[in-house]
Order: sequence, then structure tokens, then C-alpha cells
Amino acid sequence: MKILVADAISASGVEYLSNQDGFEVMEAYGSTPEQIQELASDAAAIIVRSETKITPEVLAVAKQLKVVGRAGVGVDNIDIDAATEAGVIVMNTPGGNTIATAELTFTHMLCGTRPIVRGAVGMSEGKWERKELKGSELRGKTLVVLGLGRIGVEVAKRAQAFEMDVLAYDPYLTEARAKELEVEKVDLDEGFARADYLTVHMPKTEETNGMVDEAAFAKMKDGVRVFNCARGGIIKESALADALRSGKVAVAGLDVYETEPLPEDHEFRSIENLNLTPHLGASTMEAQDSVGLEIAEAVTDVLRGGRIRNAINMPSVDPKDVAALSPYLNLCQRLGSFARQAAHGEVASIGIVYWGSIVDLDAVPLTRAVQKGWLHGIVGDEGVNDVNAPYKLKALGIEVEVTKSSSETDYNELIEVKVTETGGRETSVRGTLLGKANDPRIVEVDGTAIEVHPTDVILVVRNTDKPGIVGKLGTILGQHEVNIANMSLSRAEGGELALTICELDHEPPAGVLSALEADPDIHEARIARLA
Repeated sequence: MKILVADAISASGVEYLSNQDGFEVMEAYGSTPEQIQELASDAAAIIVRSETKITPEVLAVAKQLKVVGRAGVGVDNIDIDAATEAGVIVMNTPGGNTIATAELTFTHMLCGTRPIVRGAVGMSEGKWERKELKGSELRGKTLVVLGLGRIGVEVAKRAQAFEMDVLAYDPYLTEARAKELEVEKVDLDEGFARADYLTVHMPKTEETNGMVDEAAFAKMKDGVRVFNCARGGIIKESALADALRSGKVAVAGLDVYETEPLPEDHEFRSIENLNLTPHLGASTMEAQDSVGLEIAEAVTDVLRGGRIRNAINMPSVDPKDVAALSPYLNLCQRLGSFARQAAHGEVASIGIVYWGSIVDLDAVPLTRAVQKGWLHGIVGDEGVNDVNAPYKLKALGIEVEVTKSSSETDYNELIEVKVTETGGRETSVRGTLLGKANDPRIVEVDGTAIEVHPTDVILVVRNTDKPGIVGKLGTILGQHEVNIANMSLSRAEGGELALTICELDHEPPAGVLSALEADPDIHEARIARLA
């Protein structure tokens, strides 16, 4: 089998592949797109970094291709949809740069504490600025870590070694996990207010984009020090520039930017109390060696018919079970996504129950689909898939319990996802497949019977059970040019609120939810995004 190494990886990775019986390794660094197409025509695997693009054109000619391996995290240079359609597995190596990025973050923190950069430049210019370059110490300062994933945890460990007080904000961090790591869990505003040092280690999502903005800086202490080696855009650049010039931020250090490479005329380049590096997070010999060997081993496993690691687009399913499981996978993913968005507080555990003939199937891929759906929207470009979803949930301190029930139900198959919050509150959703077409349905929410297609965007309303509610909903949504594709209504019992769910054609504009909740008969209105 031919292995095309299109971008340079570590020598250890190439050596590992070359030592495999039956492998022909072709190193083709710096090839043109046309050359890549030609070389890929008989390749069983392609390994890339960020330079080579795996396009639909490449995939169209690569008839023997089984796997594309990315030595690194980002897969923007790989057309995931086209690869999936072609039946090609796409994998990456999300763990290889953890230590490198954590250490770079600490380098920025140290350079933001002692004026090392200015001192080094001054010495090269013949200066002796000993009296002018007074710094500070890390010991006894409060570090706030935004995002306590792999890299955030490693930064926290290093800060603790420097005797810093470490606080963490992560909406999916449990108290138990925080206690285990010996960090104090705080909400976002408290983190902003208490930080002497603030470092960002969150993925860039709709929720985190621009999270640290003008309002955030206004809540911080004068003289705070801010660092970002995660993703550009989480810190609003214009807001940071203003805060640096005003002295609100004493020093900042950045490795990532909204636009990369950083434009030559960018205002950051002229700000003296700002240290900049050109996206060096993974640029260590050890990290490069690690990701090269890791992707070589993972590709080999796939080609040998072994386990699939860090797959972006492929569930880890026994081939013989794929046909039987495939109708349920999308349903499970959307049930998981709905359950997370329906919860109101910190989640401690997720319970998954299977009923009916589905209990005879391999539940692992279905469970992972639920987990993948639950994580959808809270991860960035590292991605989440059926392979890594359980580990991401574990890192968040969320327990998952799976049960196969033999009790009878009203459906041939039924799947329940129940979320338990740390305060004990439970939220549940049940779904099934209907008819020969295996049409997915949500059939129960928090014990209330309902029948809803789990479409991309749905509106969930808790309302007083009285005449006129449907008309009010239709009027308000119509005023905002939101079309209702379908509506399902429940009836209230014993004075409880009724449940109304609308399937929407598209994401509603801002102001819709507040307009709905302004009506005294509508007690809660929430949007669930299940795509």
C-alpha cells in the first residue's frame, strides 16, 4: 500500500511507516496541487500538515484512498464533507501540541512579568537599562484560566508550581473536577474582576468569539496582564489595543490573531507593552516529533484494520453493525444536543436508556453519538467525534451512565437522554424512529408527550394552557419573518405549564425570545440548535 506523505513530518514518523511490511512511503514535500492529484491516484493513505490541500479533486482521483491523516489539529485544508462522501476517514492529532502551547503561554506570562524582551533588545542596541526595567513576580498573584481543557490544565499546573492562586472559568467544569485539579471554579464576571493575570485556552466558537471585549476589560483590575495562545478572536483586538494604551492592561502577550499572518500595518505592531509571536504554539521539536509519530501510528492502525483514533468524520463501528445502526445515529446525536441545551445549570451526569429491539444492537456507537451531540457547539476547531467524545466529557467531569431496559414501552424502540444537574434537577428527552422510513421523532420532553421532528432549529416554549397561545406565537414569529414548519402542542395537567415546540425554517433574529417572554402567558422560550 502506498502512503503519500505530502507535507514534512518528523523523521520518526516517516521511519515508522517505512518499517511497516507492505507499505510504500512516498515523500512529496512542496508538490503542486496537480502533482498531489497525480500522486494520490494510487495512495491508500495521505498524510498532511497545513500546507497541502485535500480537495474534492484530489479525492475524486484517489480511488484507493482509505484515510487522510493530519499531523496537527486544524483540518481546514481538508474537505471533510467530500472525504466523508468518498468514504475516506479523516484523522488528526489533537494532543501533540499540549505541552508546547502550555509552555509558550508561560513564556508569555514570564515576559509579561519581567521586561525581558525590552531588556534583550536594549542590550543588542548597546543600552544598560537596569534601573528602568523593574518587573514583578508571579508568586502570590491570581491567575484566571479561561477554559480548563488539556492545555488549560497544564498551564494551571505550572502556575501552581510558581505559587500562584489559580481560578478557572469553564462552563462545563464541575466542582468535583475543579477540586481534583486544586483550582477555584468561578463564573466569567468574577474571573474578570479577580484576575491579576488572565490567559485564554478556549476553542473559538460562536459563544467565545469576542468574549473578552470592552465590557470585559471594564470589569478587570487596572494593570491586569492578559495572554492568548489559543485562538485569535476570543479577545477582541480593538478592545485590547485600547486597554493597553489606557493602562487598564499593563502587559499583554499574543500568539494568535483574528487575521493571520498579522498584517504589517496592524496597530498591534506599534504598541510597546504588547509582546507578539507568530503562532508558535506547536512549534517545538518535541511537538512536531510527537504529532508525526502519532499520525503515522494512527494511519497504520486504520490500514491494518485496527482501531480508529481521533477520527473527525467516522464513528468507531464494527462494519457489520453499520447498516443496522445508521438510522439511529442521527437521532441519538440530536437527542444529546437537545438535552444539553434544555439543561439550566451545571451538569453532573448524563443518563442514556435504550428500550425495545435496539437493546440487541451494539449500543456503544449510539452512546457516542449522544455524547457527540451533547458536545456539539461547545468545542472549536479540535472538533468532536464518536471516538473522542467520551474522553472530552470525562475531562469535563461529567459521568455517563448507559442502561438497556427490558420493560415495555409504547414504541418498538425508544431512546432517552436524561441530564442531571449538580443541584439535582433533571431534564429528559425521548426519541424514536417511526415507520418504514425510520423517520426520527422527539416523543417526550420532561415527561410530557410531544411529537417533533428534531430539525436543525426548534423553538421550545413553556406557556399557560389557555386559548390564543398559538395565535400569539404565530403573530410574534411572523412579525420577525420566522416561518413555522411544524408545531406540536401538549396539554397541561394539574395547573402545570403546557409545552409547545415549533420547528423553524431558520435561525430567528435577535429579539424574538425576549418578545415572546414579554407576554405574561409565555413563561419560557428557548432555541435549540440541533444541526
